Amino acid sequence: MKLKTVTTLAVLGLIATLASAQQQQGVSKDEIRIGTIQDLSGPLAGFGKQARNGMQLRVDELNEQGNVNGRKLKLFVEDSGYDPKKAVLAAQKLVNQEKIFIMAGHIGTAQNMAAMPVQFDKNIVNYMPITAAREMYEPLNRLKYSFAATYYDQIRLALPKMIKDKGAKKVCTIYQDDEFGLEVQRGAEAGLKAANMELAEKTSFKRGATDFSSQVAKMKAANCDLVVLGTIIRETIGTVGESRKTGFNPTFLGSSAAYTDLIHKLGGKAMDGVYATMTVQNPYTDEQSQPLRFWANKYKTKFNEDPTVFSVYGYVIIDSFIKAATKAGPNLTTDSFIKAMDSITFEPDMFGSPKSSYTATKRLGNEQSRLSQIKDGKWVVVSDYVTP
Repeated sequence: MKLKTVTTLAVLGLIATLASAQQQQGVSKDEIRIGTIQDLSGPLAGFGKQARNGMQLRVDELNEQGNVNGRKLKLFVEDSGYDPKKAVLAAQKLVNQEKIFIMAGHIGTAQNMAAMPVQFDKNIVNYMPITAAREMYEPLNRLKYSFAATYYDQIRLALPKMIKDKGAKKVCTIYQDDEFGLEVQRGAEAGLKAANMELAEKTSFKRGATDFSSQVAKMKAANCDLVVLGTIIRETIGTVGESRKTGFNPTFLGSSAAYTDLIHKLGGKAMDGVYATMTVQNPYTDEQSQPLRFWANKYKTKFNEDPTVFSVYGYVIIDSFIKAATKAGPNLTTDSFIKAMDSITFEPDMFGSPKSSYTATKRLGNEQSRLSQIKDGKWVVVSDYVTP
């Protein structure tokens, strides 16, 4: 009788252990599995590689120096090529084969939109995607957390002030024909409404486009003196470069998607004067605080290239995950992680990020952004943080 009881208890214990293991996909006794989907081969490969490197740097730091309640981190990286269909396949692989605990820092609006259902079906959090689209926290979903002021709010708030400062009379938009570009476009329309103006012209392009001559000609013909850019890397460079070439020199305002050192590095002198909204400063190594210089040099030593704002995004996303997972305690599950996140505050950091906080009903960490401008081949902050 006694032996039977012991056996029964052992079997029940095994069942409980198996059930617990199933509930806690991606968490073992000594490891937490983190997945990320980046563009490593498409039009945003510059961003994707930088974000991946920033994430890897923080993972390696943690694993070398400590742990999260006894567990090391393991980062699994998949390439979407900035294609939503490939993002779905990448998510399926990470969720079903690599058995990740969390999806962190997935890049791209359309790509996240396509991949989220795959994750949510398996109760996997979409953590701090690298996109500032409202869909990353709306509609409210317990598995969504977002960190960046939205493209919509960035442009909506920056545009009326810029119209006033520049005395602009005709505002145009050029935007990528997808969820990302439309968010910038909607922000521009809302900003114009606040300034009692309407768009003089709007023009779009397909994702991956390389020729912007017809769009530029259209805006030039409309005599636009301020152009809102729903563009990323090469589209920003292509639009501004083509405009300069044809003698069309309006004020250019981009979102944080255009705020990257790649604009002035690849676009050269023609990019001087471009404005962009931003949420975190690009970490130039020669003019920052000592902690940031130390960090930037460590990054450069590891990857043999200077860090960028996307390197910072990747690093900060993993850093905030470590803080939340540590707060969640030794029994790390999706539920305990969400509970920890829903009462967390992240203080301003060495990269100039504003303070951010989360609750069960507030899944965007902060709504603040500010303006930068390229002056003599370098982004320079030209405004304070603006809150909606």
